[in-house]
Amino acid sequence: TLRKLASHAPGDVAFDVVDLTTNYAATYNAGVSMPAASTIKIPVMVEVFLQLANQRFDLNTEVALHDADRDWGWGELCDAPDGTKYTVSTLLDKMIDDSDNTATNMLIRLVGRRNINLEMNRLGLRRTHLSVDIRTDNESVRYGLRSSPADMVSLLSRMARQKLVDEWSSQEMVAILEGQEHNTLIPEPLPDNLETAHKTGPLHDTRNDGGVVHATDAP
Repeated sequence: TLRKLASHAPGDVAFDVVDLTTNYAATYNAGVSMPAASTIKIPVMVEVFLQLANQRFDLNTEVALHDADRDWGWGELCDAPDGTKYTVSTLLDKMIDDSDNTATNMLIRLVGRRNINLEMNRLGLRRTHLSVDIRTDNESVRYGLRSSPADMVSLLSRMARQKLVDEWSSQEMVAILEGQEHNTLIPEPLPDNLETAHKTGPLHDTRNDGGVVHATDAP
């Protein structure tokens, strides 16, 4: 049914849905490179937790806002004075739950875009890369922020199984994703009592969402 709907949709559609208990899957164009928009913030978060695990910094480390970090597409940090400091923990929450683009650029600067891409490649995510920062007024974000449903499912499956970075990191990342404040895509048609840990990614004509839905403890 999903594939039939997708084939008649007025646009490019791709999806990958996997039951992590049975490994049953429903896919459509799952390996195709697509504009990632704000779902690229999941890989950014993964690299942050990897460097946390390697003791490069901790959640209370403060990062100062630079003028080059600002993006007015979404979020409130863009209006803060230059030099304002935020902890890594605060930036993670704002990047994922509020989808703050300025917070994202600050974290990309902290961990390094090259390191994010190297880690995604090491994990086998061949369609996931970011070659630009988040600049919503620039068409380059369509081509510079890319991923695929299969890549996102691979990343989120590891996280749900508590095998991404390490058990604590996986649990913390899921908890952050559960705080998502934009819930008009995956969660909207689902029963209210289901726990959904997800990240939306709307941008211009793009609508993305990727996450983990828990139904009676079965992700």
